[in-house]
Amino acid sequence: MERFADETDVVVVGGGPAGLAAAIRLKQLAEAGGKELRVCVVEKAAEIGGHILSGACIDPVALNELIPDWKEKGAPLNTPVTKDKFSYLTRSSRIPIPILPDVDEANVGSIYGDSGMPMYNHGNYVVRLGHLVRWLGEQAESLGVELYPGYAASEVLYHDDGSIKGIATNDVGIDKTGAPKDTFERGMELHAKCTVFSEGCHGHLAKQLFTRLQLREKCEPQTYGIGLKEIWEIRQDKHHPGTVEHTIGWPL
Repeated sequence: MERFADETDVVVVGGGPAGLAAAIRLKQLAEAGGKELRVCVVEKAAEIGGHILSGACIDPVALNELIPDWKEKGAPLNTPVTKDKFSYLTRSSRIPIPILPDVDEANVGSIYGDSGMPMYNHGNYVVRLGHLVRWLGEQAESLGVELYPGYAASEVLYHDDGSIKGIATNDVGIDKTGAPKDTFERGMELHAKCTVFSEGCHGHLAKQLFTRLQLREKCEPQTYGIGLKEIWEIRQDKHHPGTVEHTIGWPL
């Protein structure tokens, strides 16, 4: 069974912060230039933001550039950082460590540059990144970006000369042996003038491109860290919105 093929100007693989920001900016530039540009975003999660599990402190500088009126449009950046704490933990104690502030603010030099230590969050916001990504999806759709959640890009397509032609989405309705079931549906092809891969740090299509195009040749091996997210329930009197606590040491 042949796959249905569709033509577009740009296809973005991955509906996370980077992919949606790219799609939004492309449509903004097209609108400013008076040009029609079809931009499609393919996202494997059933809904935009569904696979974004990070709680985060974000610097709004990029959002200020991308959507200057984000406050008026209701971006879910509701909790500015009010206090940073940094501690070294032992099995039985906690040792506070000072955080160097912004150089301009403290009027001192810093080995970390003008922005202070990496965990210095003055001017940043505490967010649930999934909520922000969902909001970015709404802004993208309002500009005419086509969002396709629930479609996982499974294959990179190439022209005869080796250049990238687009992507194909995965087949669905397959049993554990790989045989089609009654609900089988063939994936579709999206052919684009430009394909943007924004799958995250460990994307399976990006890894295929690394090998095919030798993008990791003569490079240091990529390193990864495992992140764990925990949600704690605490007493109301212990809750201080905007407080960010950094720890090192025990139990790791």
